[in-house]
Amino acid sequence: MKPNLDVERSVRCPGCGGPSIYSLANPYRPFCSRRCKNGDFGAWASEAYKVQSDPPPEGDDAADAVGDDPDS
Repeated sequence: MKPNLDVERSVRCPGCGGPSIYSLANPYRPFCSRRCKNGDFGAWASEAYKVQSDPPPEGDDAADAVGDDPDS
């Protein structure tokens, strides 16, 4: 089911926390303004947001982890 963007509803702007109209009338949705949208884009571009991940395995276990078996 697709969301109905024709109906205006108010959501919280992820940039400033203020109200934002989430509809086709707002080209910056889910942000309230160009300023909030560009601020979020700038944070991604400067790598302010990071995704946590486990470091790759080291040593003898590293070959087994990627499927390379040196004994075969």
